Amino acid sequence: MAKSQATFMKKQLEKNRAKKKEEKEHRKQERKQNSNGGKLEDMLAYVDENGELSSSPPEMKQQLRPTSR
Repeated sequence: MAKSQATFMKKQLEKNRAKKKEEKEHRKQERKQNSNGGKLEDMLAYVDENGELSSSPPEMKQQLRPTSR
């Protein structure tokens, strides 16, 4: 009798594992369908001269380099 209960438990555990795996795959597909692409431009953040983060690139300013002689 103990052997049949052990076999039953193994089958139940296997069913639970399969169910979890299937649910995980379903969630993965949902995330894939609902994603907005993850483009590189969307992920970039820029830091200005004050240390603030912004999503737009800073304006290019001409800086004079000191001559060292």
